[in-house]
Amino acid sequence: MAFLNLFLPFLLASLVCAIAPPAFRPKSGMHKINVDSVEVSHRTSGAKLLPLNTTYYFDQLIDHDNPSLGTFKQRYYFGYHYYEPGGPILLMNVGEQNADGFWTYLTNETITGKLAAEYNGAVVVLEHRFFGESNPYPDLSVKSFRVHTIQQAIDDHEYFVKNVRLPMPGGDQVSGPDKAPWVLFGGSYPGALTSYTMQNKPGLFYAGYASSAVVQAIADYWRYYEPIRQNMAKNCSADVQAVISYMDQVLTSNDSSKIQAFKATFGLEDLTHNDDVASAVSQIIGSWQELTLTAGAGSTWFQFCDALEVKDVKVAGPNGWGLENALAAWGSYYKTTYLSPTCGGATDSKDIAACLDTHDTSNPAWTNTTVNNAGRSWEWLVCTQFGFWQGGAPEDQPTIVSRLVNTAYYQRQCVNYFPEAFSSPPVVFLDALNVNKLYGGWNTTTERLFFLNGIRDPWREATVAADDTTSPGSDLQPHLLGDGYHCSDMLISEGISSPAVLKVQNTVVEYLGTMQPQYTGDPVTTNDGLVS
Repeated sequence: MAFLNLFLPFLLASLVCAIAPPAFRPKSGMHKINVDSVEVSHRTSGAKLLPLNTTYYFDQLIDHDNPSLGTFKQRYYFGYHYYEPGGPILLMNVGEQNADGFWTYLTNETITGKLAAEYNGAVVVLEHRFFGESNPYPDLSVKSFRVHTIQQAIDDHEYFVKNVRLPMPGGDQVSGPDKAPWVLFGGSYPGALTSYTMQNKPGLFYAGYASSAVVQAIADYWRYYEPIRQNMAKNCSADVQAVISYMDQVLTSNDSSKIQAFKATFGLEDLTHNDDVASAVSQIIGSWQELTLTAGAGSTWFQFCDALEVKDVKVAGPNGWGLENALAAWGSYYKTTYLSPTCGGATDSKDIAACLDTHDTSNPAWTNTTVNNAGRSWEWLVCTQFGFWQGGAPEDQPTIVSRLVNTAYYQRQCVNYFPEAFSSPPVVFLDALNVNKLYGGWNTTTERLFFLNGIRDPWREATVAADDTTSPGSDLQPHLLGDGYHCSDMLISEGISSPAVLKVQNTVVEYLGTMQPQYTGDPVTTNDGLVS
């Protein structure tokens, strides 16, 4: 089947406490998968290739605005076991996390590997600058972060595509969009980065695959919790809302004895500040993002809701058991199961308080500038460009997290992290607006860009599938919606679990086959079926 004629008519379907203070912001990023074997042979020739977990390094520019500063080593994984001359090069950026283990995206257990197998492609998994081992400078200081921007990451893509010599026979003959069809992939922030790159660098990539792509920068992102509230079990939702409402009443009551009793219910009696208490209790709601369609009863989310809704072997009705039971059950589960692991195994109440206290600026976690500290690197992007602060809903809306957790709570922490950059809490609303203006946000008009989203994804409201978006997609920019969670479509196992996710995955595979790339490369075929 040809890899990529014109588009045919198309029906659109619809961080942890032991390391850093718990800026209550559920993780983003793609799911890792478990694949045992790293051994691989070329599909056609049978030649044994280097293991899939082999690490490669690319000399990337430190500053694309000042190339004279030199280069740094940017890490990547690479697999060409499906590759045939003329096949696409699929580039996936891992985004805001260490790339260790993401070599699994070279396999056909993922959408990148599946597409490579279908269209005789090769796959590159690239580590984002300032994450993992890919660091322009030896620390994560504010001075180093001068080159930690969305635009520098976009420029990394361009420089890599145009200059890399891929470690395969003829690898130097596929560099650049004029020699081979390059397709960019990403999920979550890297999904947004896929859209931003294609908007900013037209023609660099022939096509893009943006899963759960948070393209719309939103500073006050309280809607993160709306898909969770809408899709969680009704009994659990009712009881969670009851406890949250009660907590906010207590913590704002100025009744010290009542406040202390509430804190003791959750093992937080030594935690001084009420907003930290509210954040700590609410934090468990973020475990929803860990879910996949294959998640079982052992997941934190289902354990939590079972603790609230199962009593004496009976399950509560749609209205839950009510506040009294929910408060006691939540407190018991939180203290016995959730709290200590969240704080790196701490059991002493004072150690737990130190773990959860975001007001203590003497905590060395705020000034930990050592490399491979993904939380700090992500916070820089959050504080300077995105916002994405997930807090309680406005007063006129139901909420499943405390309203004491708000943008002011997070903005204060930006000062704790980066006092050299902020003398007072930053206001990133204008920065977020500028990101949307520069890179298109919901309204990008980029063609041959696939957006894939899940109904149950808490990041959905920052994607093109948001309720507020005015862009329905088009035949030239498909918007696909399945019933999955965050980045579900990137895992083949999720398609096995859900016909809706499978339909989304198959649609992309089939649709890419209706496209024909235009490039001038002329790879030479050798006897072993590879290029020279």
